[in-house]
Amino acid sequence: MTPRHAARARVFAFSLLALALAGCRSHDFPQYPANYREYVYITNGGSGTVTVLDVVNVRLDRELPVGQNPVTVAPSPTRNEVYVVNAGPVDGQGSISVINAENNTVAATIPLHRQPVAIDLDAEGKLAYVANSGSNSISVVDLKNRRELAQIGAGEEPVAVRLSPDGKTLAVANRKGDSLSLIDPASMSLRSIFAGCPGASDVAILPDSLKAFVACSAGHQVMSVALARAAQPAAAQPGSAPATPAQPDRLEALIDVGRGPAQVALKPDGGEIFVVNSLSNSISEVITGTNDVQGAYMMGENPVSGLVSRDNALLYIGNLRTQNVIVYAINEGRRVAWVHVGDGPSAMAFSAAGNLLFVVDARSNDVAVVRTASSSLFTLLSAGREPNAIVDKAFKLP
Repeated sequence: MTPRHAARARVFAFSLLALALAGCRSHDFPQYPANYREYVYITNGGSGTVTVLDVVNVRLDRELPVGQNPVTVAPSPTRNEVYVVNAGPVDGQGSISVINAENNTVAATIPLHRQPVAIDLDAEGKLAYVANSGSNSISVVDLKNRRELAQIGAGEEPVAVRLSPDGKTLAVANRKGDSLSLIDPASMSLRSIFAGCPGASDVAILPDSLKAFVACSAGHQVMSVALARAAQPAAAQPGSAPATPAQPDRLEALIDVGRGPAQVALKPDGGEIFVVNSLSNSISEVITGTNDVQGAYMMGENPVSGLVSRDNALLYIGNLRTQNVIVYAINEGRRVAWVHVGDGPSAMAFSAAGNLLFVVDARSNDVAVVRTASSSLFTLLSAGREPNAIVDKAFKLP
């Protein structure tokens, strides 16, 4: 082959490669407008930082210092802000670091009480509810004015907090108290408490706000509680729904699942929950309407987290003692893929478009980026020490 022909061959080959890559990108990645921004935030408990990943370009943006021992993070639903809960020293006070997502800098620090470990926000992004595990309380935080409004008593060592979609119930899992506390957000007072859930560790509330499920991690059950409802008058139209009386909070069932249920993964449609049984290496599928266990399925070693796709079709399971995320097809009732990631996959989050799954690898201190369309690893990006929680935040600049 002459040098001229060789040069032409190289150009042709490069053109084919470029075309293939362009085709892959258009298939796997959305086309973003110029003012679109999207970041993933990972809390690194061992380094006191947050790793920020640029989702648009799939690369590391920065590692941002926050408070001591950051343990969880939540995005604002209305502002371009992200809230990092710093547990702080064992015997000291914790805090919230407020990150301005437009420039990824810490805009404010809000002091809290001892060992805050969990957070949830109201739908307007005005209030945050933070579980202070070392103070046995819930902080109600005014996010706009960066201050605590109230502190509400909970059970012993609250570790999970969830606000119902209708905003009328705050559910708190108390690990040492072996209980569920239900708080009225309007009056900021304790409404009910249900004991008998050993090592209560996680809470899920159905989209219709009618029921809460609590994982009892020190046992082998999930607690199902029907949430209080106000009386409803009969509809004016003939043949419409009749009047219904008021209903208090009440225990519906203690559902037998596997050993060490650590987390409850809720389908977006609310029809089922998937209980991650860390000590049984399994998941249990529970029908939420009837509290019946549909089945139990073996997963990898020490599953610790589950995440359901937005179309309710796939369940992703992170197995802490492996280097794999298992993909489970819900309607088919079987495992359909194993994705090799880093060491110790735990927390997970989807990109806004759902084309990427970000997996925190707790032992190898990195984040796996997985293509959801092909269930394949795209790349690994470095994180800080002991990464533990993750969220995605997408927005458009003005």
